[in-house]
Amino acid sequence: MKLIGSLLAKLIGAGLALGLAAGIGLALYAMSLLPELPDADTIADIQLKEPLRVYTSDAKLIGEYGNERRTPIDIEHVPQALINAILAAEDDGFYEHPGIDIRGIIRAAIANLRSQGTGQGASTITMQVARNYFLTPEKTYRRKLKEVLLAFRLENQLNKDAILELYINKIFLGHRAYGFAAASFVYYGKPLAELDLAQAAMLAGLPKAPSKNNPVSNPHNAKQRRDYVLRRMQRLEYIDQTQFAAASNSPVTASRHIAQLEADAPYIAEMGRSYMLEKYGDTVYESGYNVYLTIDSRNQLAADNALRRGLMDYDQRHGYRGSIHSVQITSSTPVNQLEETLNEVPQSQELQPGIVVEIGKHSFKAYLKGDVVEVDWDGMKWARKYVSSRKIGAEPGRAGDIVNAGDIVYIKPGKETGWELAQLPAVAGAIVSVEPKTGALRAVAGGFDYYLSKFNRALQAQRQPGSNIKPFIYSAALEYGFTPASLVSGAPISVEDVAQGYWRPENYSGKFYGPTPLRKALSLSLNLVSVRLLRAMSIDYTRDYLTRFGFNDDQIPHGYSLALGAASLTPVQVAKAYSVFANGGYLVEPYFVESIVDRDDITIYTAPEINFCEECSNTENDPAVAPRAISAENAFVMRSMLGQVIKSGTARRALELKRPDIGGKTGTTNDFRDAWFSGFGGDVVTSVWVGFDQPKDLGRANGKSESGAKAALPIWIDYMRFALQDYPEANSNPPQGIVSTFVNKETGQPTFTEDPDGYYEYFIAGTQPKSTAATNSASGGGILTPKVNDDLF
Repeated sequence: MKLIGSLLAKLIGAGLALGLAAGIGLALYAMSLLPELPDADTIADIQLKEPLRVYTSDAKLIGEYGNERRTPIDIEHVPQALINAILAAEDDGFYEHPGIDIRGIIRAAIANLRSQGTGQGASTITMQVARNYFLTPEKTYRRKLKEVLLAFRLENQLNKDAILELYINKIFLGHRAYGFAAASFVYYGKPLAELDLAQAAMLAGLPKAPSKNNPVSNPHNAKQRRDYVLRRMQRLEYIDQTQFAAASNSPVTASRHIAQLEADAPYIAEMGRSYMLEKYGDTVYESGYNVYLTIDSRNQLAADNALRRGLMDYDQRHGYRGSIHSVQITSSTPVNQLEETLNEVPQSQELQPGIVVEIGKHSFKAYLKGDVVEVDWDGMKWARKYVSSRKIGAEPGRAGDIVNAGDIVYIKPGKETGWELAQLPAVAGAIVSVEPKTGALRAVAGGFDYYLSKFNRALQAQRQPGSNIKPFIYSAALEYGFTPASLVSGAPISVEDVAQGYWRPENYSGKFYGPTPLRKALSLSLNLVSVRLLRAMSIDYTRDYLTRFGFNDDQIPHGYSLALGAASLTPVQVAKAYSVFANGGYLVEPYFVESIVDRDDITIYTAPEINFCEECSNTENDPAVAPRAISAENAFVMRSMLGQVIKSGTARRALELKRPDIGGKTGTTNDFRDAWFSGFGGDVVTSVWVGFDQPKDLGRANGKSESGAKAALPIWIDYMRFALQDYPEANSNPPQGIVSTFVNKETGQPTFTEDPDGYYEYFIAGTQPKSTAATNSASGGGILTPKVNDDLF
């Protein structure tokens, strides 16, 4: 007996020694892991990954970028029902334990030893926070020990509410939703405060297996998990029997809700994303920045709609190019097959793809996704066959002349009622709107549909401006000594061009004119007058002068083709240049980022106010400084002449806006590859370009060539009709250096006020013609004789 007792004592002693040695070894091993864990400061300064969000100036969300959808929320704003559901599902002892559940860990360890695996975890909420924020997801005992040690450190550093808040904001809940606030929007489309008990329990059941228990992809498993959470809540007395019964009998109401943008402005949103990426690097997608742009959501919508309407109108003028594809269908073709076919065809806002399923004499029916609609004759009779950009086919007589059964076509809601046949425009375009006194971009549309072509033509398409460049040449002429009343011949001319050899330019109309006042020549966009002006001033002088408007030297050609707009400019550059006329002569740099706010709601950047500088060089490269580019007098006279383009020139259609302060210039390249209109009114400058991405003839329609007046001006009018509502009429008072003289409209010479062909013309003081006739002068000055040659007349 003594022998047995002695042996037992030795075994117990050996076991204790072995256990002590194992404990010491484990402790030493644990201590060796401590340096690999984050320190106290890192834990206290835990940062959630939040996406980059881009907003308009009126705080409408237009872009969200980042892999994790997250909406951080403070613990005091989390509904108690959700907190109770989380505790019931994950860790009902959270507020009592020191960060780990000893019994749970032992239970999991035994289970893992039996299975010779690492499937059981027994993680508390604190341990899950430790793993999700700082550790890898690997299932090893080494990682588990680090998780336990870090849980202790978290509990020592943070209070329980702070740890639970981190959990609520961090945990992955499926469909890229991180945190319960984001998941509430993803699955239910509403904030946490509006969740009912069943929905709160559903979300609380997701962390264990976000895919397996997902209410969208696996509603059966999700309901079982939700009901388990509800039973746990009842057992823990968080809810009573009545609440349990009502919630457990509730149907699964979750569905996937895509993050809803509050305004559609993808081109400018992408500009904001690129700007932030360049400024802050790749971490911008997880650092929680909110960037506010200068774009006004209402102006942006107006610009997008104007551009889309204008491009579709152009496209319809040139005929119907036919169906997108054709498929074989019968009366028994299953709906799901039709749906699959349509899923492969992109939709473009109101333009929806449909399959023609039935054809009548003057109508057809098409299957859209989930619906069958009818297009009557009024909605399709426009569709004469496209032959070329200058020719369309005969008018159709019946629906069968236009579509066949099985054709995949685009359909859009009609202008009045019903549906219309449509097509994606082959032509492209862009519109840029800017405040000339600040440089703030108010609208940017880089194409018909960003999701079909991400190429931002407003910023990236360098195209020939055509006659849009003439105002800058005329401004150079005023600086050179010419006046709006100076007579220049519009007769045929032959010039020797370094790029083209001997060249005989023509006016757009094909007509020739005799000596013509510059005011009239600009309003009628006479090419031959522009060429003569350029030759009189010299190409070098003019090229140098044009750089005052922000054009780069390498964008301006060296030949006489410059007079007809053979430069390479983007719409935003053209809008910037026209702003010089509109703001009184200053070169203001366009900008689109108004402010940047960090995750703590602290504004870390605000766009500087523009300072107009009289003496600064325009090469100083400071976007906050707007140097004087041209004199106030030059800018005033040019505004007056550009107003004449609308009053009696190529842009008379804009008179429908009934704004006396508007002015602008049509632009058409010599080969009709580009159509422009750029102009101003109130305190807004807008430039519109229309053309093909691969330059080619815009053609003719309805007997008229697709000039700037026909293709671009209607878009400008459509947009400016809305934009001008926000701006009062601009001040039309001339600066002090302007004099007004009554001159004859044919001779440009002073005349008496009784002359029926006379009118008051503006002159920069010192350039007015000598006269004894009526003259109003704001300042004196000698007479300046323009430096011209005989070839002008």
